[in-house]
Amino acid sequence: MLLASRLPSAPGPTAEPWRRLLIGDSLAMRPVLDTIRLLGPRRSTVLISGETGTGKEVVAKAIHAASLRARESMVSVNCTALPETLLEAELFGHVKGAYTGAFQGRKGRFEEADKGTIFLDEIGDMPIETQAKLLRVLQEREFQRLGSSDMVRLDVRVVAATNANLEERIDRGKFREDLYYRLNVVPLHLPPLRERADDIPILLEHFVEKVCRAEELPRKRVAPDALERLQEYHWP
Repeated sequence: MLLASRLPSAPGPTAEPWRRLLIGDSLAMRPVLDTIRLLGPRRSTVLISGETGTGKEVVAKAIHAASLRARESMVSVNCTALPETLLEAELFGHVKGAYTGAFQGRKGRFEEADKGTIFLDEIGDMPIETQAKLLRVLQEREFQRLGSSDMVRLDVRVVAATNANLEERIDRGKFREDLYYRLNVVPLHLPPLRERADDIPILLEHFVEKVCRAEELPRKRVAPDALERLQEYHWP
């Protein structure tokens, strides 16, 4: 049941603008927030792990917003969204004639993210051949566009995310061990909602207000009995 009025407010403007991206301050979330603060002035590669729906891309945006690269672009790539044959060209770009249908050259997502951050979602599904090229980027800070022998220098922070067990994929020969250690410089695990019951009130307020704004409705809140049931629910 929705009632008029509201719950305690979500994070507003603070000395840490990135905090507005992350809703919640439960004990389970505090290590995440502390790690983002520590990452701010650093260039370290980050590997975010967590179940589907834990907000990995939102956390990646917060890492970028907290960094010295915040004025530059953050580019996101879902490694499962493209066929294997197109992912390499999407990431690294190509020159004219590099493959059938390449009628003109195009920058890849890494070049678009130069001086900023690239977020590689579902990194565990990246083809093993493309993993080798990503490893070179992390080691040498350079790459070749598809169909070119010229090296392109790069200054980009890599933030990757996965809901898979990468160590298990390494054992099955599906993921490179050397790439794993290059990515896992700063591991950041996101807790699922079932471990964040204390955050449910403020999360609910955030999403209810978001819907009310979008639908031009009066501001509302969740009734106390409904809120209590949601907090007691055994989330999967």
